[in-house]
Amino acid sequence: MSAASSLPLRDVHLPPSPPWWPPAPGWWLVLAALLGVVALLWWWRARRRRREQRWMRLFDDGVAQAATPVDEVTAIAALLRRAARTHQPGAELLQGEAWLEFLDEPGSRAFSDGDGRLLLDGGYRPKVDAEAATRLRVLARRRFLGLMAGRRR
Repeated sequence: MSAASSLPLRDVHLPPSPPWWPPAPGWWLVLAALLGVVALLWWWRARRRRREQRWMRLFDDGVAQAATPVDEVTAIAALLRRAARTHQPGAELLQGEAWLEFLDEPGSRAFSDGDGRLLLDGGYRPKVDAEAATRLRVLARRRFLGLMAGRRR
């Protein structure tokens, strides 16, 4: 025992901890995947925003060509029919109350009971109030975008 106690033993030395830079290859893959997802989301939102801007421009240009409020109501009705056809084929053929109920968003009766009723006969009246046509334009623009985006009822 005296021979073992005379040996020069030293304490255990741990190796230095790994540096934080450069990261391991797995972290590079995680970073690349994360950047890919972020780029994909950005591209998808930009594409969606451009498409909605194109639809808003289509609606606004179609309504802007109208000279009178009666022509404006007629243009709005035609644009809503086109949007209904892209949303659900055959919906553009609906008439009267069924057409207004189709245009109503869930939880809203803005077309059936509100300003949207102007669509039924506004294009056939000799004169339409400009303020009523403006309220219809705001309501119809929102619904037009909803129909074009494909939101189901």
